[in-house]
Amino acid sequence: MLQQVATVITHHQQRLSIGSRVLAGLLGSYVFAWGFVTLVVALGLTQGADYDEMLTLAYLLAFLVYLCAFLWAFAAASLARVWLVLAGGGVAMSGVARWLTSLLA
Repeated sequence: MLQQVATVITHHQQRLSIGSRVLAGLLGSYVFAWGFVTLVVALGLTQGADYDEMLTLAYLLAFLVYLCAFLWAFAAASLARVWLVLAGGGVAMSGVARWLTSLLA
């Protein structure tokens, strides 16, 4: 009986882990790519580049960043590290971009 309960619990934990990785891959990678876009545009603006050109460049590169982040979400050993890097990194990059643009104003 205990063997069956342990099997059911393990099965549910595996499903939650997979679901969390899928969520991290989809949403976490999106947040990371968005932070990347904001940071690239902000860095370009601080260097005097045209906003539209930097936005186009950032969007083109963001596709590759999103793809790499999505794939890494499934390849990494630690699920906590995946969430920390993707969500935390995206928020940190957006924060730095916000700080850089406040210096321009």
